[in-house]
Amino acid sequence: MTQYETVIGLEVHAQLNTESKLFCPCSTSFGQEPNTNVCEVCSGMPGVLPVLNRTAVEYAAKMAMAVDCVVNEHSVFARKNYFYPDLPKGYQISQYELPLAEHGHLDIEVKGETKRIGITRIHMEDDAGKSIHSASDNASYVDLNRTGTPLIEIVSEPDMRGPEEAVAYLRELHAILVNLGICDGNMEQGSFRCDANVSIRPFGQEEFGTRAELKNMNSFRNVQRALEYEIERQKDLVEDGDKVVQETRLYDADKNATFSMRGKEEAHDYRYFPDPDLIPIKLDPAWLEDWRKELPESPQARKQRFLDQYGLPEDDALILALDRALAQYYEAAVSAHNEPKMIANWMLSELLRELNQSGISVSECKLTPEALAELVRIIDEGLISGKIGKQIFPELFTQGGSAEAYVKDKGLVQISDTSALDAAVDEVLAENPDEVAAYKGGNKKVVGFFMGQIMKKTQGQANPKLVNEILAKKLNT
Repeated sequence: MTQYETVIGLEVHAQLNTESKLFCPCSTSFGQEPNTNVCEVCSGMPGVLPVLNRTAVEYAAKMAMAVDCVVNEHSVFARKNYFYPDLPKGYQISQYELPLAEHGHLDIEVKGETKRIGITRIHMEDDAGKSIHSASDNASYVDLNRTGTPLIEIVSEPDMRGPEEAVAYLRELHAILVNLGICDGNMEQGSFRCDANVSIRPFGQEEFGTRAELKNMNSFRNVQRALEYEIERQKDLVEDGDKVVQETRLYDADKNATFSMRGKEEAHDYRYFPDPDLIPIKLDPAWLEDWRKELPESPQARKQRFLDQYGLPEDDALILALDRALAQYYEAAVSAHNEPKMIANWMLSELLRELNQSGISVSECKLTPEALAELVRIIDEGLISGKIGKQIFPELFTQGGSAEAYVKDKGLVQISDTSALDAAVDEVLAENPDEVAAYKGGNKKVVGFFMGQIMKKTQGQANPKLVNEILAKKLNT
């Protein structure tokens, strides 16, 4: 049976975090009433002239620098001609022959191995509107709020050889965009979306197979599922003696299947030509140098620093480093209490769980990094046990404030007075002579029973470490 190699290239569209659109002053805010963020320019009225948003150019150039692209000092906007009901101008303003940036790369890690994925180009374009189809009304509507929103399209080389590599590449791109602060990365709202070009070929064949383009994938998980399905679909076609058709296919997450949408267009179908209403972009080298100096530490560089500086396990360092806000929270907590591994453990377990359940970001969290550090500190100092810390964490997360003040106010401070613990241990041993005899007979598991009784007697406030020490001393004499 023939063995096939998968070839994947990705086209990623990222919405830039500008306050206004690419060629007009309309707001880019999401969730407004339909057709309220619209003016004569972005709705394509005759006789209007676009004016380029300088901040969008800056953001696009910074992304290009972050993935080692060559930023062209001279680039040109072109008209990409096609007809959709939600494209009021009848063309999209994009870049074709002279894009903003070219020839970059991104290193990904899959199964412990590093692989370099080439980036063909990054170009700027404005977004189309949104078509809304209502089955109940038996009608379709158009919302032009998104029309004219600034995008960058990041086009990879066909260097990925499986869904895992494609998802790893997407996650790295997503982390860089969010880290730069130029895109919010929200896939559900369409701020970060991807089209995948997928083909298969027999192992050893240099020529690419016929590719299909996949659309409508709105999560990393759905990208992987869509690619897995499409690869198997193409293999089945070829094994049955049929041919793969070059086409655009939509992914249906509910059915976990792809379905034909239309024949795949080629570049000549769009009749690109330079936009006569927009002069070429000419970037001052001094601007580029200033923008390069403003680039923050990359997620990969931060991950390596967390490994070296804090001695974290690689998986922990990766999770904390990918999200810039999470990384800043972590370092602020470590600055307040220098226990990097313990703080990482609390963040990756308790904090992330609460953030996921509440649906908020770490920047919106009421539990400050200093308060988390204080919680870890009072556990280290024996003021409360780790078990109590986990019990009170949800309330601290919800209301914020001082962990130490909270436990003192609630009467949760551990009993560390050895004389009081001595008395509690003596009472429990005296009340349970059979269990004492069992212990002395070799049943060491009964220690757990004694601990439970002592905790019950002290209302859970006995210092477990001291209790264990006292129990061991009394039972072994």
